[in-house]
Amino acid sequence: MEFVLSELCDQVMTAHAGHKPVFITGGGSKAFYGNHRPLRPQDGHCLLDVSAYHGIVNYQPSELVVTARAGTPLKDLEAALAERGQMLAFEPPHYGRGATVGGCVATGLSGPRRMAAGAVRDFVLGARLLDAQGRVLGFGGEVMKNVAGYDVSRLLAGSQGIFGAILEVSLKVVPRPMEESTLCLEADEAQALAWFARWRGEPMPISATAWLPVPGLPGQLWVRLSGAPPAIASARARIGGETVDAGRAADHWASLREQTYPFFDRGHGLWRLALPPATPPLGLGPTLIEWGGGQRWLCAGANGDAAALRAAARARGGHATLFRPARQEDVPADGVFHPLEPGVAQLTRRLKQEFDPLGLFNPGRLILEL
Repeated sequence: MEFVLSELCDQVMTAHAGHKPVFITGGGSKAFYGNHRPLRPQDGHCLLDVSAYHGIVNYQPSELVVTARAGTPLKDLEAALAERGQMLAFEPPHYGRGATVGGCVATGLSGPRRMAAGAVRDFVLGARLLDAQGRVLGFGGEVMKNVAGYDVSRLLAGSQGIFGAILEVSLKVVPRPMEESTLCLEADEAQALAWFARWRGEPMPISATAWLPVPGLPGQLWVRLSGAPPAIASARARIGGETVDAGRAADHWASLREQTYPFFDRGHGLWRLALPPATPPLGLGPTLIEWGGGQRWLCAGANGDAAALRAAARARGGHATLFRPARQEDVPADGVFHPLEPGVAQLTRRLKQEFDPLGLFNPGRLILEL
């Protein structure tokens, strides 16, 4: 792997010398996400492929910590953890067989369990970063309490690679639940949100929720319980509904995580709204709700009004992202991500200037002007 690392460093130094943009790639499963542009050979860019830099560097099951190189296939890491009865708590989506650990962290996307466990950044303990001068920088480590000052390693989660190429990451892992059970109830959107609000105040082992629009029905509410058998039995009795068999339940949560559920049909634009869970129904179009009301997917159609959607989200204390446009021409002029607040935008620019003063890495991918 030292030869691969040396090659990556050389590519970046060559790009730096020629002031060429550097676009980072791995498995390509999340290439659709974020602001991106078609790459043409005549543009003179550098395509930095980190997929060859793979492998688990260190795994300490007793310490609940794993360190893996960025090109490590996500499925391989999850398989290694499963052999020891452990998992990534944030249940990351793959969106394809080529998903890598580096892409998982760089995009910062979490699956259905995020509502109970936390986001990707909450589990990043340390990282190694290839900067714009071809240097390998280390941040954090492999223990929880080792950071004094700015925790740069966690800033890399969701950064879309604009600060540099993630080479290696240390993640906190968790034991797999003793038992899981999924319930399905009939409910409309308002009733589902009301139940979410009530359940948030009760000590129940809810690890995932999803409200789904269903033709011919008010809608379906799915609830996953994870934990000790007595706690699950008690929660099941209080929530009610139909108990779903394990195989069907696993397929259902996987279809939400990987967006293979019919709602996510790629023929329409897909917006992701992050909102306070108590936000009432928005009435903006077909909606699928996850994370106890905190994440709402909206089918806006080919002509979804970005300004109106963002205004509606902002008015309720949230933000809106065009997660997947139906057509490239549907992308708003200011990009797919909700514009940053001035203070956050200034801080992001300062960090970009510190790590990548020439603006080489993934230009415009997170913020159009960076």
